[in-house]
This record gives sequence, structure tokens and C-alpha cells, in this order.
Amino acid sequence: MSAPTVPPLLAPRSSDEFAPLPLGPLQRAAGAATLETAARHARRLGLDERAYLKERTGTAATLRAIDAAAGGGFYEIPVEAESDPAAADATFDGAGPVIDVQTHLVRPSRVSTSAAKALYGFLRMVDPDRWGEQIDPELLSAATWAACVFGGSETSVALLTSPPGRADENVVTNDDIAAVREVVDRYAGTSRVLTHTIVHPNLREPELDAMVEWRDELAPSGWKVYTLWDPPEREDGSGWYLDDDTGLAFLERVSALGTRIVCAHKGIAGPVAHAAPAASSPRDIGPAAAAFPDIALVVYHSGYDLDPEEEGAHADAPDRGVSRLVTSLADAGVGPGANVYAELGSTWFLMLRRPQEAAHVLGKLLLAVGEERILWGTDSVWYGAPQPLIDAFRAFRIPERMQAEFGYPPLTDAVKTKILGANAAELYGIDLTSAAAGTPPGEWLDQARAELARALT
Repeated sequence: MSAPTVPPLLAPRSSDEFAPLPLGPLQRAAGAATLETAARHARRLGLDERAYLKERTGTAATLRAIDAAAGGGFYEIPVEAESDPAAADATFDGAGPVIDVQTHLVRPSRVSTSAAKALYGFLRMVDPDRWGEQIDPELLSAATWAACVFGGSETSVALLTSPPGRADENVVTNDDIAAVREVVDRYAGTSRVLTHTIVHPNLREPELDAMVEWRDELAPSGWKVYTLWDPPEREDGSGWYLDDDTGLAFLERVSALGTRIVCAHKGIAGPVAHAAPAASSPRDIGPAAAAFPDIALVVYHSGYDLDPEEEGAHADAPDRGVSRLVTSLADAGVGPGANVYAELGSTWFLMLRRPQEAAHVLGKLLLAVGEERILWGTDSVWYGAPQPLIDAFRAFRIPERMQAEFGYPPLTDAVKTKILGANAAELYGIDLTSAAAGTPPGEWLDQARAELARALT
């Protein structure tokens, strides 16, 4: 097997929502240093270099290299974690269960839908060695999702969501999402899966009227919307906003129905070479939150925008990236601890290799929404098993120099425990004790995967 050219945590991968950013000088330097470390340690550990990089020792080596290239102070990892599996385990271990509020899968039989074609195009572009011309849809299936999220990480509870699109156009339907929950819960014995029902309010009455039936039959934990999405037949493709007539009608329906959690995709949208749709901006979050204080608004991706230039302090660009969310909340008088939550799916994956940007974004969110309103998400199964993302987050710090200069609070272990699970548990009414003590995947995963493979072909 040939030697790797890029460590997995530095591979320029994408999702259905964005094209990859090119590796900059920092990432290239970190990649070269990591590969040198892998060459030194892999054989002694009985591994080839690719296998080493997938282990926690390889994660430690990658993060230490990123930290050194960025000037230090971001990832707190001892050097022995690069070569000693026990030291790596001790470095990345943490308290409390992990609750992932953004996961995805594809129903293999939907490979010909427009949404699947777009998704597969991104995967081929960003990781041709893995996906190639003929993508095996089973690698994105419900069975693989369960193996990655539950078998490949310490995730205790996962929320399953979906890209936008009508049922006949999408890679998975609302009924499919509910069916996955039923299978996993039956085998795991606890509520291990939360679900979204996807709503397209700009399709007007058919979707808004269906929400009553969806609430009663599908029992979603929340409603998922994409304000940047328009049906393909719409020529302008301008989307909609949570504070325009479309959005207000939707939020009024949510308030009346009683399932008062709305998760809105804000930020990451499309290839970096093209302008993101205006409606992907989080500028409507503040006004919507102020108008509907009884609804919890979860901002998926936290308004983070894909940009070759790293996001910095809020004062430097208040109308860019996550700062747009900060500005919207401040202008609307919505402060920390209110009804707005910031979610980190894909955002953390993209930022972890740009640690100064990560410190700015997390610092701004801690100030704007508070430590109890940031939620962990990964966007897996797009990135495979999410354990390296969990490990990287546990090791991350906001350097003291940035706390002093920008007024950011420290990202302590206690705060990270809240972000990784406790905050979602409070929002969704999850018993943390049960989540932590649920049946281990080894006792149910194979049976559940087999049934998922039969049920969601």
C-alpha cells in the first residue's frame, strides 16, 4: 500500500453543501510534519502509515503538527500521545456522553435523484481516491451510518436529519428518518436516535398543512428548514427568510403545533468559487428569535461561511460568517442564554485545521449565545466515523493571549462537556444518565445494521 499524501484530518473533503477549501501553507506544513511523525512511529506500533494516521496516536500527531504550525496554544496534547496508545486515550478521554445533533445518510435506492447526483459530484471531486467514478451508495447507507456514528465513535445519541428537496427528489424522506429511529431504538433499548422532519415552507400550504400529520405520525424532535432552498422550477432561486411572510407563517404554525424546535441551515452553501445564496445568511435569526421567544432556533453551522480567508474578530468584519449571527442577535436584543442555539456540524470539521479561526468563532459564540447554547454536531456520515472530530474538540483551547486581546472566555473542559452533550440533553429532554448507560453498540449494532440494510434499501 502506498504511503498517504495527506493525513485524514487535513484532507480537503466536502459535503453536499460545499466544495473543499484548498490547503494553505499552515495545513501543508502540518501535513508534512504529521507524515514524518507517522513514518517514525507506525512500524514500531505494528501499523502501516495509513493505519497509524487513523488511530488516536495519528490524531494526536496531526493536531500537534497543526498547533505547532499555528504558533501553539490551541491543542493541548503531550508528545507521548503520538507514540503511546494509552497516552493518546488518556489525552482524549472526557466526561459526559456525546450527543450529535447533525448526522446524515442516503437511501441507496435513491442514487438517481437530483439530490444524490449533486452529493456524489461533491464526493468525487473532493476525495477521488475514496469514491472514484462509481460511488458505492452502501458506504452512505443507514447501515454504514450506524456503524460510523455508534460503532465508530463514543456518540450516545444522534439526531438524524436530511438535505432539502421534495420526497421524490431527495436522498432520504421524512418517513425513512423515522424508520431508522424505530429500528435503532428497538435494538438499543434506549432513545438513541432523535429525528427531524424536513419542511419546505416556501412550497406553502401543502407542506404547512402536512405538519400536523407529520407531528402526530412521525413524532419529530424538531423541524429542519433550508432557507436558501427553492424548488428547481423557480427561476430566481432567492430562497426565503425566517422573518419574511413565508418564515413567519411557518413559525406561527410551529408555535401552534407544540414541537417548538426549529433547526435552520445558515451559512455553508455551495462551492467556494461561487457566491452563497443570500438567504443562507443568519441575518434573520435575531428578528425571528425575538418575535417567537417560545421557539428554540438552532442555527446549523452557526452561520459559518466557506472562505479561503480565515474568519477573525467580530469587530473586524461584523457582516461576515459567524459574525453575521452575532450582529443579528445583538441588533435584535437577543442575548446569551436566550432561545438561539449555535450548532457546529461541518463548521468544526473545517475549522479544526485553522485553529486561530476556530478560536475566534468559538469565542464569539461563547459571548453571543453563551456556553449553554452551543451544540455538538458533525455532519457524519459524510466524513465517516466522527471520533477524531470529538477528540480534536476535547483537546482544543482558546489561547490565553486571545482571551486577553478579544475578551473571549476560556474553553474549559466543563464547557466542552456542555457543548458535547449536556446542552443538547437539556434542549431535547434527554436523560443524561440513560444516554451514558445505554446498551453498548457491541450488543446490538450488528442486528440493527442488518435490519437497516433490509428496511432502507
